Amino acid sequence: MDCLFCSIIKGEIPSTKVYEDEQVYAFKDINPMAPVHVLIIPKTHLSSINDVTEENSAVIAHIYAVAAKLAKALGISESGYRVVSNCGADAGQTVFHLHFHLLGGKKLNVEMG
Repeated sequence: MDCLFCSIIKGEIPSTKVYEDEQVYAFKDINPMAPVHVLIIPKTHLSSINDVTEENSAVIAHIYAVAAKLAKALGISESGYRVVSNCGADAGQTVFHLHFHLLGGKKLNVEMG
């Protein structure tokens, strides 16, 4: 399997790491859409939200806990931030390894859809 994010986790492709633990890896997005734009990914390969099951869903809760911790550390927890995960091509998913965008540091567009 050729997965960009799996290669980043393994250190085969460089990234600007923001956080890492046994379950997740977080790094700066190379094409930021906001002053703070971090990707948080599970170390276990899941293609999208569609691969989340009762058995592996604990990692999703952990990702949200990490997002809150990073928002505080990056100074956006009080002003506000967004956590987004796109599922499938029609939603804008371009890398098929489950990932969550942590965005903040400016007033974000509130229009959805």
